[in-house]
Amino acid sequence: MMGMKRTFDIASLTRPSVKVLKPYSSARDEYVSDGSEMVFLDANENPYPNGVNRYPDPYQRGLKEVLSSVKGVPPQNMLLGNGSDEVLDMLFRAFCEPNVDNVITLPPTYGMYKVLAGINAVENREILLTEEFQPDVKGILKMADPKSKMLFLCSPNNPTGNAFGTILIKQLLDEFKGLVVIDEAYIDFAETESWLNVLNDYPNLVVTQTLSKAYGMAGLRLGICYASEEIITVLNRIKPPYNVNDLTQQRALERLQKKEAIREEISEILRQKRTLMETLETLPFVNKVYNSEANFILARVDDANKRYQQLLDQKVVVRNRSNQPLCENTLRFTVGTQGENAMLISLLKKMD
Repeated sequence: MMGMKRTFDIASLTRPSVKVLKPYSSARDEYVSDGSEMVFLDANENPYPNGVNRYPDPYQRGLKEVLSSVKGVPPQNMLLGNGSDEVLDMLFRAFCEPNVDNVITLPPTYGMYKVLAGINAVENREILLTEEFQPDVKGILKMADPKSKMLFLCSPNNPTGNAFGTILIKQLLDEFKGLVVIDEAYIDFAETESWLNVLNDYPNLVVTQTLSKAYGMAGLRLGICYASEEIITVLNRIKPPYNVNDLTQQRALERLQKKEAIREEISEILRQKRTLMETLETLPFVNKVYNSEANFILARVDDANKRYQQLLDQKVVVRNRSNQPLCENTLRFTVGTQGENAMLISLLKKMD
């Protein structure tokens, strides 16, 4: 491990243009309020108070402090973005030279990695998961070359719901020469531990999380990137100055204070998931129910298009994942409220 720390050089991964970039300096960068009463005439704002007439804190200091106490990671190891999608896009823009570099993704997985690779003109090399929905470590390392800047691991994985084996991820962290980005959007539902616990051990580890799922704030668009201070410094250079607005920061702060309510919701979702899983396993048209560490269940059925349409006719929308590799005839069920779950179960039991 120590050997890796000495040889891993973030500068060698960073795009040359980003290395020499002088970031935009906003008024709120040059003067940071200490909380005392000041007359602010530095940012060309409208001076009349309406709750949002001032620019937000570009580094979301208050919010990072609260997140730090929740997650046990220092604020200097965090970058916040307009949803995880912006955070992921920034990683591409900081570390991948268009038309030169490549990234590796592991389908079936979250579709945005591929889209972002396309937007940023970065080659996306795909290595399918194994039949057990685990990373093919040998295949990944064989596919990687000196231009492979990032490897995306979604764990727990969307759409399959399973977490990747710890030993497999450790091997990739040790042997992949670029950044290993572990997308933990669903980690708050998982029994598996977060990779945040070993952030300091792996200088090439980047963990992304979100407030969209377990924290119930998908409409806010707040994503978090956790990484070494060196990686965060690079990302801060290219971050738009005010990418997380004031209303988002305020609402996120309010929600994060409600620890008990969040815990209760997660417990209830996991209870409902067990009930739904048990039901799915008894249905004649369901061939396989995959183990899930997320707030959804992937199930293989006899005819996904038919079953999807039957539910739609009853005003229930699930996700047909049949067009994904290894996911022929699968439906993905998000766990709803107790009432929604009961309604879904009753419809499924009546299906012929």
